[in-house]
Amino acid sequence: MLRELDPLLHSQLRLAVVSILMSVDEADFVYLKEKTNSTAGNLSVQLDKLSEAKYITIRKEFVGKKTHTTCRMTNKGRKAFENYVNALKDYINIK
Repeated sequence: MLRELDPLLHSQLRLAVVSILMSVDEADFVYLKEKTNSTAGNLSVQLDKLSEAKYITIRKEFVGKKTHTTCRMTNKGRKAFENYVNALKDYINIK
């Protein structure tokens, strides 16, 4: 029986964000926006969803008068991503 794909990670933008964050220690909002070719509003909404699920942590701080937002994966998020990738492998029959 095939495993269910995590609907939170099945979204194209959320999957892109998590894929990027899996390969770096942390990434800031501007970097994620550029890499995903997303709008600021859409990215912000998707980051909030990932944060609410505790897949990522978001740190906001001020640099001068500007907000600097940094994201990083949590252990829960890493495990969810690994499970998602393994479920995909099952779907396409890769061992």
